[in-house]
Amino acid sequence: MDDHDRSFSFVDRVTSVQPGVLIRGHYAIPPGLDVFPASLVAEAVGQLAAWAAMAAVQFRVRPVAGIAGRIDLLTPVRPGQTLELAADLESVDEETAAYGGTALADGVPVIRLQDCVGPMVPMADFDDPQAVQERFQRLCGPGAAPGGFGGLPALALDRRGGEAGQPLHATFQVPVSDPLFADHFPRRPVFPGSVLMHMNLLLAAELAAEIPPPRPGARWALRSVSEVKLRAFIAPGDALELEAHLSSRSVHSATLAVETRKGKQVVSGARVLLAPEDEP
Repeated sequence: MDDHDRSFSFVDRVTSVQPGVLIRGHYAIPPGLDVFPASLVAEAVGQLAAWAAMAAVQFRVRPVAGIAGRIDLLTPVRPGQTLELAADLESVDEETAAYGGTALADGVPVIRLQDCVGPMVPMADFDDPQAVQERFQRLCGPGAAPGGFGGLPALALDRRGGEAGQPLHATFQVPVSDPLFADHFPRRPVFPGSVLMHMNLLLAAELAAEIPPPRPGARWALRSVSEVKLRAFIAPGDALELEAHLSSRSVHSATLAVETRKGKQVVSGARVLLAPEDEP
């Protein structure tokens, strides 16, 4: 029986795998959720890739979020849908895992990851290696019972000042405790980089709504995230400062830069590409 906490796990079953090469699987989004953001779809692809990477190194080390060259935000997903996940690994060793991948829902592509690199950390520092290996065997067999994820914690951003269209600043206090920390990770709780990316995208969307549209009847929509870099672990209780500002703009696109700091330390950064779309 799988008694591992699954409060932040987004792979229900592995359908095929060649450790260190490729892996396929799926995840059923719980139907009772209010929303399942794009950042968690990216997390699901990353977790799938991590299983193939960990299996290739006999679960001695595990990858954590590090760099994503580009994440294309193709189609929103809905709670109740099942994600078809695929990851292809470019390289795996004791230091890093490099991969790309995709997710589909109802046969429609919803996200694409390119040029992702996860630094490896000692497995035993974050989780029980034997328990993780047994969990992988279960995923490759009957699979895990769906529904372990109960939703994200409250992610209220405290926005500060600024005229419309000007750089946005916000603060966020990471919860001291939350169910997701039992899964991410049991021996060293870490605030997930994908949830931080979700918060960055929320701030970017606020700024995008304030930028004058390129033509009447249109609005700016988030299309991709690039040059994603997670530079440090975020612990429960950390205080974060987020910023989003307009980097460039033309009639065809606009680029926002987002950054997160913990005190004076930059813990993450990315660029968000906007493209015009017609108002609904």
